[in-house]
Amino acid sequence: MELGLSIALLVFSALLMLLVLMHKGKGGGLSDMFGGGMQSSVGGSSVAERNLDRITIVVGIIWFAIIVALGIMMKSS
Repeated sequence: MELGLSIALLVFSALLMLLVLMHKGKGGGLSDMFGGGMQSSVGGSSVAERNLDRITIVVGIIWFAIIVALGIMMKSS
């Protein structure tokens, strides 16, 4: 069980990184420093951005739950 959760944690960590990197830069931060503040025609619609936000939140919650479960399992063993 612990091995399965560890593998799931790796998968969800990589997925969460990819999802966060897919978001548009809001400006005023590190994204401006690396050219993310420039307007691009690649940006999606607001519906796509909202769906990406929802997916990112769900994956983040699952990622957090896996970490808590692994912590409880390691503490009890």
